[in-house]
Amino acid sequence: MPIQIEMPRLSDTMQAGTVVKWNVKEGQKVKSGDVIADIETDKATMELQSYDDGVVASIPVGEGKSVPVGTVIMVLASEGEDVAAAKASAPAAKSAASGAASAGGGSP
Repeated sequence: MPIQIEMPRLSDTMQAGTVVKWNVKEGQKVKSGDVIADIETDKATMELQSYDDGVVASIPVGEGKSVPVGTVIMVLASEGEDVAAAKASAPAAKSAASGAASAGGGSP
């Protein structure tokens, strides 16, 4: 079963986060504890670690994109799982971007 990595809430006031840099790419194996991305919050830039082992199946949110907390930003295929099937389960990047746009619609 694919593992969906969501934009984490890294502070009490965090509503959205920006993927500053991906430290992995699709098809790359990751282990628990690997730093997979740098995330910018409303207060600081922090490293996001993987909590699971697997293969990066999809990265629907590109670098520089801001998305609401809870948005799927990466999908991992578990060990032995079909990466193509896991990738097919990933949300479209367009959906993640439109969710961020609607979430920030009332901001100055």
